[in-house]
Amino acid sequence: MTLTNQSSDRKREFALSNQEFEKLTGLVHSLTGIVLGEHKKDMVYSRLARRLRELGLQSFDQYCALLDSQQAAKETGFLVNAITTNLTKLYRESHHFDSMTKYLTQVQQDKQRAKGDRSLYIWSAGCSSGEEPYSIATTILAKNATLSSWKVRILATDLDTNVLAKGKKGVYPKSALDGIDVGYKSVIRDNVHIKEPDIHLKERCKSLIHFKQLNLLHDWPMKQKYDVIFCRNVLIYFDAKTKHDLVTRFTKLLHPGGMLFLGHSESLVNKPGDLTLIGQTSYVKETSING
Repeated sequence: MTLTNQSSDRKREFALSNQEFEKLTGLVHSLTGIVLGEHKKDMVYSRLARRLRELGLQSFDQYCALLDSQQAAKETGFLVNAITTNLTKLYRESHHFDSMTKYLTQVQQDKQRAKGDRSLYIWSAGCSSGEEPYSIATTILAKNATLSSWKVRILATDLDTNVLAKGKKGVYPKSALDGIDVGYKSVIRDNVHIKEPDIHLKERCKSLIHFKQLNLLHDWPMKQKYDVIFCRNVLIYFDAKTKHDLVTRFTKLLHPGGMLFLGHSESLVNKPGDLTLIGQTSYVKETSING
C-alpha cells in the first residue's frame, strides 16, 4: 500500500486493505466482467462504506466474511448494485438521437420492411435509471411520428435492480431538464407532465419501454433482430477481449443496416468486419451474408 493510501485509510471510518480490495474487485469481476484497478479503490470504498453502515458492520473484513457465508447469494446483488456506475442524463450525446431519427426514417421507406409486420426493436443496454430509453422513446414520438402505425418496442436492461425500479416509474427531478440541447427541449416538454418538483413521463412514452434486469456477460434471451442498439459508457469497464466479444454479439443481433451507438470514449480499435464507423461512436452494420 502506498503512503497516500495509508494516510487516507487512517482518516476513514473503515480500513480497506489491499487483500480485501482484491477480494471485492475479484468478485465484482467474476459476477459482471467489470475491471476495477487500484485507481478505483476510493470509489469502491465510498460505495461500499454506505453498505457496511446499513448492515451495522464494523469492518471490510466482516463484509468479506459475509460474502463467504450462506447469505452471500443475496448480498452479491447489493454488492453489484453498489458498484455499478449509473451516471446518465436525458439526450446525452444528442447527435446519436439525430442519427437514430434519420435511420428510422429510412427503415420506414424500406418497401420490404413496410410490407412485413412493421415491427421495430431498439435496445438500451446498460440503461441505468431510464433517461436513455426515455430519450429514445420521446425522440421517436416527436421526430418519427409516422411510426405510430408500426409496433415499436424499446428494451431497457441493466444489471442494477435499483436503477431499473427508478426507470420504471419514469419520474425525475425537474432539474433533469437542465442542460438539454435546444433541439430536444420541445421533444421532452411534449412528453412529460410537470408536477412540482418533478417531471413525470407520459404513459404513451412509458408504454413503448420494457425494463428488464440483464447481465451482459450471460446468455441473452432475445431472438429477434434489433434496428438500433445503444450501449453507451458501459464498455469502458470491461477488458479488451470482453469488449470485443460484446460488440460482436451486438452486431450479430442487428438487422443489416442497423445502428450501434457507443459512448464518447468507447471508440473501437478492433471491431467486427461488417461494422462500419459512420460518425462519432456511431456504427452501422453493413448488408452482407453475415446479416
